Amino acid sequence: MSIIIVDDNATNQLIIKAILNKAGYEDLRIVSSANELYSLLDMETPLVKKVHVDLILMDMMMPGIDGLEACRTILKDERYKDLPIIFVTALGDSFKMAEALDAGACDYVMKPINKMELLARIRSALRLKKEMDRHKERDKRMKFKLELAKKVQRNVLSQPLNDENIAISAVYQPSSELAGDFYAWYRIDYNRYGVILLDVMGHGISSSLVCMYISSILRDTIIRMTDPELVMHELNRHMKQLYRKEELLNYYFTAIYLVVDTQHRTIEYVNAGHPPGKLILKDREEWLTEGCCAIGLFDSIEIKKGKISYEDQMKIVLYTDGLLDLMGDNSEHKLDMLFEQLTFDNMMEPAELFADTEMGSSNQKDDICIVMLTAKS
Repeated sequence: MSIIIVDDNATNQLIIKAILNKAGYEDLRIVSSANELYSLLDMETPLVKKVHVDLILMDMMMPGIDGLEACRTILKDERYKDLPIIFVTALGDSFKMAEALDAGACDYVMKPINKMELLARIRSALRLKKEMDRHKERDKRMKFKLELAKKVQRNVLSQPLNDENIAISAVYQPSSELAGDFYAWYRIDYNRYGVILLDVMGHGISSSLVCMYISSILRDTIIRMTDPELVMHELNRHMKQLYRKEELLNYYFTAIYLVVDTQHRTIEYVNAGHPPGKLILKDREEWLTEGCCAIGLFDSIEIKKGKISYEDQMKIVLYTDGLLDLMGDNSEHKLDMLFEQLTFDNMMEPAELFADTEMGSSNQKDDICIVMLTAKS
């Protein structure tokens, strides 16, 4: 353990050093002033690596910069914000002791020094620091794992598609490290495309894991079954496998899944409790509302599939309810105003829509995702 003794009195330095040496503490450094301490800790160069120290024993009354000011200055440095500081002082003023603790000190010892008391308080402070270091290391590992999980989650999202038949793109702003929104699209055959946008209940790790679970089965399910009714029934079956009676918790998600047939110019879709997507045609607009309840709530679900025909080109906008949450009061009216800007001949990019809704503002409490699809003539 590395301990720094800060005292302007040479006798006190020798007494404390002797007590600590006899107790087995050998890595001791002694300074006589706050300025010497700052220099030892490289306080003048805050960007350099932290100097290793486990504990500071600090005299309260020192010439120039006193112990209270030195304590505050050290703990303001990000490198030393959790460093335990014990005051060793002859002052018996309870107000000064309270001021010392308010300055960030973890404890204090009165002079003349009681050897047993000093060692007990040092052991207590070092135990606390060891526990804090353990938690910091655990948090560091957890942060690394969350970052890795975030990268994996982002990598399974579909990349923008722009081929001879169709163009699909998305913009996505999670509210936290791990998110519960997920989108994907697959080319089923030369003319047909399956597109899905879903929103898992909750936030964070649990919703992210459900997203990854669904993504692992989604491609095979869509390519093999294709039909929106069959796909939704299959996804519901898989979601029920997550149910544990003892947990009294159903994992579920809302979703909108559609199949675009660019040869026959049809759209078949199911909206499973999701905010309705908007279909934009030359002569009309429609909301995609037909469907069923959210996926995973019940063992069996009744599904009403929607089917729409179009001529020439068409455009579809899908979004998650985080967009509505961000809009706040009168969100439906604001959404209508936003979509009034979307016409067949004047279509914003997803990022432009986000810009109009103050994407990523401090008010964002839910994941936000917008998917746009254009079928070419």
